[in-house]
Amino acid sequence: MSQVEAKRTFAAHQFKNEPLTDFSRGQARDDMRRALQDVQAQFGQDYPLVINGKATTTRGNIVVRNPSKKSQTLGTVNAATPDLAAQAIDSAKRAWPQWRKLPVGHRAEYLELMAAEMRNRRFELAAWMVYECGKPWKEADGDVAEAIDFCMYYALAMRDLTHALTCDYPGEENQTYYRSRGVTVVIAPWNFPLAILTGMVAAALVTGNTVVMKPAEQSSIIALKLFNIARDSGLPTGVLNYLPGNGEEVGPALVRHPDVEIIAFTGSRAVGLEINRLAAEPVPGQVSVKRVIAEMGGKNAIIVDNDADLDDAVQGVVQSAFGYAGQKCSACSRVIVLSEVHDIFLERLKAACESLVVGPAEDPGCDFGPVIDQEAQTRLHDYIAIGKEECQTIVAGDVGKLAKEGFFVGPHVFANVEPESRLGQTELFGPVLSVMKARHLEHALQVANSTPYSLTGGIYSRSPKNLQRAREEFQVGNLYLNRGITGAIVQRHPFGGYRMSGIGTKAGGPDYLLQFLLPVSICENTMRRGFAPPVEEA
Repeated sequence: MSQVEAKRTFAAHQFKNEPLTDFSRGQARDDMRRALQDVQAQFGQDYPLVINGKATTTRGNIVVRNPSKKSQTLGTVNAATPDLAAQAIDSAKRAWPQWRKLPVGHRAEYLELMAAEMRNRRFELAAWMVYECGKPWKEADGDVAEAIDFCMYYALAMRDLTHALTCDYPGEENQTYYRSRGVTVVIAPWNFPLAILTGMVAAALVTGNTVVMKPAEQSSIIALKLFNIARDSGLPTGVLNYLPGNGEEVGPALVRHPDVEIIAFTGSRAVGLEINRLAAEPVPGQVSVKRVIAEMGGKNAIIVDNDADLDDAVQGVVQSAFGYAGQKCSACSRVIVLSEVHDIFLERLKAACESLVVGPAEDPGCDFGPVIDQEAQTRLHDYIAIGKEECQTIVAGDVGKLAKEGFFVGPHVFANVEPESRLGQTELFGPVLSVMKARHLEHALQVANSTPYSLTGGIYSRSPKNLQRAREEFQVGNLYLNRGITGAIVQRHPFGGYRMSGIGTKAGGPDYLLQFLLPVSICENTMRRGFAPPVEEA
């Protein structure tokens, strides 16, 4: 291995994941309860936009509510207009020339400072996500840990990329290195409101790009907390701009602006494809082809083989389908069971699902909390009605009086679901699971691959031959063998899919930062050295 190659593996050898909080410890539970109380005392504030370091108020606003208690207002966030979007882009453009010249080590240190502050404020950040996005304690804590991981991993990975690749030849020196692209628009989702937002922002910043950060409307407050952490780390003015707003109003203005070089997006397929379409159409004043990085969801399946450990399979399916109320792009929404074990698996799955506890996210005893808002709740109820009409209802969770208090939907399991049906093809983003019967493994793989998505998938089997076949034929970006299919961890499980699940490479992996960079090759004819004519003195 050459010296350059050895240096380029530095991140893989040095990085360590942030440990999760052990809530079985009394001190951890006390810390979390205290943080929930402290955050609750901050409810009701107004939050401005921040462009070029200046707080900006607008006439429009976004009212942020607690999905566990819809009558509870957490705060009011000022909403951007297309004109303010243009101002934010201009701010980022003006900050870029100096930011890109900053040594990589300095840019990486900003990320490390951000990670350190997240550690210090870990329970506070988790508490905000409990209230703002309905995340149970463990899910919220894991979100903070992943945000820290993104900062630390990308800081190390970018240091690797500073070592230029050389390929010299007699008479010439050749060097390939990376330059930043420019203004990056980050459009983030609400389901991982800190982790995914941090990952996209950190990647853009450490590679020398400047950022306009547009969070999801439902998670605009936690996004402001991230902005404040970045600002307090000493980040120069204008390098990062906080631009909450209605996506339908400001999204096109951000995507189509001629000075935007990169759009990093995580969200629905419909929005991602529209962003890709708009970005592909040049506008007056545009000098570059925009780079779109988009993670767009999945319709993920777990296959249960005839020889699977059914207890493990049931546990993995339940965790993958109903963790965070199924509101993960990696969540299992289809389980494909081979015919020999179908009935007994279904019986055990039914018992496990009926034991799940649904409740307010701030309650540490709940297995999962609410869905994000009224629109999501209504959409899920519509598809549950379709399932009851077209399929066999196995579990129909009743949330009782919780339905009046928040946006709760109980766990639902349907059997005899046809692969090509609406329930079998549509990404529902909620606690609804479809069970399908397969005749043999080949049939199961055909069903698993029958949607336009290719994000995550899994198989439970004791057969090395069948596991190998899944490796070769299961068309997903992240494949899990004999374990749940959610909970990807930075570096260990670089995350991302293909087909209609995404554009670009895997977050938290060795290739991710390259999307934010431009490779440049320089060749010098060294035979000309020393032949410069003398400079005549005046």
